Amino acid sequence: MHARLGGTRSLKEGKIVDKLLTAMHSFVVEPMQHGRLFLAGDSAHIQPPTGAKGMNLALADVVVLARAITAHVRSGRTDLLERYSQTCLRRVWKAQRFSWWMTQMFHLHPDDNAFDRKRQLGELSYVVSSEAAATSLAENYVGLPVET
Repeated sequence: MHARLGGTRSLKEGKIVDKLLTAMHSFVVEPMQHGRLFLAGDSAHIQPPTGAKGMNLALADVVVLARAITAHVRSGRTDLLERYSQTCLRRVWKAQRFSWWMTQMFHLHPDDNAFDRKRQLGELSYVVSSEAAATSLAENYVGLPVET
């Protein structure tokens, strides 16, 4: 910590009293709107950090909502606002699946048995040896296109 802070002497050190792992969890609000209230980002969905999708999903929500609001203000269209939730949720559920898959592939659970660990190694082996699996991982990790 001292090295990261450039050797500052103002860092006050204390005794570590506990070390815990934070449980990874997922949550999705459906629908992502109620009347004229629209939810975006973490107010609508949370996923484990393994897939690194939180900010990408939030930005995608905002892009979809901005397009819908712009269409409403410019031409009175309400169709994009009415479809906001279903448009965003298609992407959210794909990201949830990906984050769950990445978590299962990279993290051990204390209750896992020898079979679970071998299955996990089999999954990792498949991803690094299959062009199709590697392509799927790359497509999902980089991010799916934002729907119009």
